[in-house]
Amino acid sequence: MKNDKGRVGVIGATALVGACLLPLLVEEGYGVAAFSRSALTIKKQPAKQNIAWHPLSIKDAPGAGRITKWVCLAPIWVLPQYFPLLLSCGAKHVVAVSSTSRFTKELSADSKEKILADRLKQGEEVFISWAGQNNLQWTILRPTLIYGLGRDKNISVIAGFIRRFCFFPLMGEARGLRQPVHARDVALACIAALSTKKAFNRSYNISGGETLTYRQMVGKVFESLGKKPRFVVLSLWLFRAGIFILRFLPRFRHWSAAMAERMNQNLVFDHHEATNDFGFAPRKFELSQEDLSGT
Repeated sequence: MKNDKGRVGVIGATALVGACLLPLLVEEGYGVAAFSRSALTIKKQPAKQNIAWHPLSIKDAPGAGRITKWVCLAPIWVLPQYFPLLLSCGAKHVVAVSSTSRFTKELSADSKEKILADRLKQGEEVFISWAGQNNLQWTILRPTLIYGLGRDKNISVIAGFIRRFCFFPLMGEARGLRQPVHARDVALACIAALSTKKAFNRSYNISGGETLTYRQMVGKVFESLGKKPRFVVLSLWLFRAGIFILRFLPRFRHWSAAMAERMNQNLVFDHHEATNDFGFAPRKFELSQEDLSGT
């Protein structure tokens, strides 16, 4: 693919969304400057046309050259660390990925989740203020529950639990609504926002193309694994006891009782503004073998 649209800098290029974003940018005709904090990670990257890897540091910025368009996939609250890098490379428009957890976890019973929500909120505010002070265009995308490539911490963890234990625990009826969004659709939203003036200086919630209950969502994971859905309904105190034990396993160490409580809460967001402004069109919740490959 001819590089005729200039270059895009990507911070957090090794993240799940980054794995989808980099090849899509090349397909769209962009050159990619991918940034990583790890020199070892950079050395391990296979050589690909129109994708160049760079250290994520201000001292190495001159080697990256001029880059006016950027996508930040790292946690938005760490983005201020890289403001000097962005300015030194001549940034004009930055698309930053945040999360709807800013809203869904701000009243959580789990103190760690409340801290996360606060970090997201403050990160967005600092980013917007900085962009305004430096005459930069900005866009914030807030995905809902991201899944894909077997690398996410949501659906792939559920699939891993099912494969290991052949059942899945629910609290109550688990009727809370969900809108899983595929990492590739988040990547496509990033690309669309980069080239759409309507998206300048705007924030968007981007949800999946299908709304289903938590129970239905897990049921689809069972079906994708070729298994008959098998649920065990637990009380909150039993759930807490089970999670206490599960957290000794590395794959489930981030589980909490607050996650169980949210199984019956609606966590839905309208993405029509993203559709109207830059054509966001997410897929329905479907799992390919690739999406299950890491489970």
